[in-house]
Amino acid sequence: VPCEYKNQNLALRVEESSQKPHYLAIKILYQGGQTEIVAIDVAQVGSSNWSFLTRNNGAIWDTSRVPAGDLQFRFLVTAGYDGKTVWAKNVLPANWKPGVIYDTKVQISDIAKDGCSPCDDGNWK
Repeated sequence: VPCEYKNQNLALRVEESSQKPHYLAIKILYQGGQTEIVAIDVAQVGSSNWSFLTRNNGAIWDTSRVPAGDLQFRFLVTAGYDGKTVWAKNVLPANWKPGVIYDTKVQISDIAKDGCSPCDDGNWK
């Protein structure tokens, strides 16, 4: 059953353990559809120098390579056999604070596919 958050964008909560500028931990909120976020990258807005976050625990991701300035995020999202990159621009301000929830201004609502087309011919012997 897909998760539905009507009119609710994907949001990031900066965890209390975050210590600017050395450590950033975020929790993913309002992830809709039948999806899994399998990778997250962060970069300063306007930069192409991306750093990866590591899944720490469940929906919490962290990094000790925190870029300076306003931050943008890329999410690699899978739904069944399909994957796509979702780019959230200008999510965290330069003065981000632990405990605050930030709106990504993107929604994820993909539904997993039952089979892989064209490789799924329906013949399940």
